[in-house]
Amino acid sequence: MTEARNDTTGKSEGLAGLAGKYLTFRLANEEYGLQIMKVQEIIGMQPVTYVPRLPRYVRGIVNLRGRIIPTIELRAKFGLERVADTEKTCIIVVEIMARSGKVSAGIIVDEVAEVLDIEAGEVSGAPEFGASMDAGAILGVGIVKGAVKILLDVEKALTSRDAMKIAQAAA
Repeated sequence: MTEARNDTTGKSEGLAGLAGKYLTFRLANEEYGLQIMKVQEIIGMQPVTYVPRLPRYVRGIVNLRGRIIPTIELRAKFGLERVADTEKTCIIVVEIMARSGKVSAGIIVDEVAEVLDIEAGEVSGAPEFGASMDAGAILGVGIVKGAVKILLDVEKALTSRDAMKIAQAAA
């Protein structure tokens, strides 16, 4: 009985670590959140230069004040239907780890929603989907005012292979 209590305490302590500020955004009909500390900036959609021989979900690169930023179309990365950009489509510039160190990347989202302060009591663990789906990129689920926010680990959503391809595109 004591062992089960320790497991529960450990799990809830881990979930408490997910509390904090999140930038929320929309893809299709779902709302996602990224830890605000991973976000460098949000920019409006701008022309993206196509780079050949990259995965389908890497749309290309943008010139951001002299810095070359590879851009990932998060809809394509998540297997969602592609749609035309709108006036709400934007790029969230994040920092991820690659073999060569930290790399900036842009993730194209349908719309940025808001910055939320998610309390420990509003966070649930990542759902278990079984072997049919890899949910490793999901940190947890935030339930704020009855609305579900899928909390993403940007490092896992953009895998090390992605980071390598992104670094190559930036070079």
